[in-house]
Amino acid sequence: MEKIHTSIIINAPKEKVWDTMLGKETYTQWTTAFHPGSYYKGELAQGEKILFIGPDEEGGEMGMVSRVAEVRPHEFIAFEHLGIVKNGVEDTESEEARKWSPAFENYTFTEVDGSTEVTIDQDMGSNYKTEFTKMWENALVTLKELSEK
Repeated sequence: MEKIHTSIIINAPKEKVWDTMLGKETYTQWTTAFHPGSYYKGELAQGEKILFIGPDEEGGEMGMVSRVAEVRPHEFIAFEHLGIVKNGVEDTESEEARKWSPAFENYTFTEVDGSTEVTIDQDMGSNYKTEFTKMWENALVTLKELSEK
């Protein structure tokens, strides 16, 4: 796996940026860059399972099975991806699921001169790196717009 590293400065306090990024309503807005209709199920508490999902072409659910690896509110959150959701079924065992696991997606929130720098570090298969880098650029622009309102 390779690592995607990207960041953006948002003119808002880190508490607001955190709440905008992880709030269930606003999460669905900025993650449209990855997959329209995306949302998550689960609690953002350390050790908890969380599903990052969205609609598939047949109207079912697809996405990632993950675990909240670490949480430091308003500073850092890490997700460990364990597998996939396909047709609404969690899969952590198949060859396809193992391509995404284990992988981490880390979000760091740092105060910088009254603004917030959001840094993303994500493990990614090399065949997806270019595509996901572009999606992150678009997603972070939307997160910035939402957070600065």
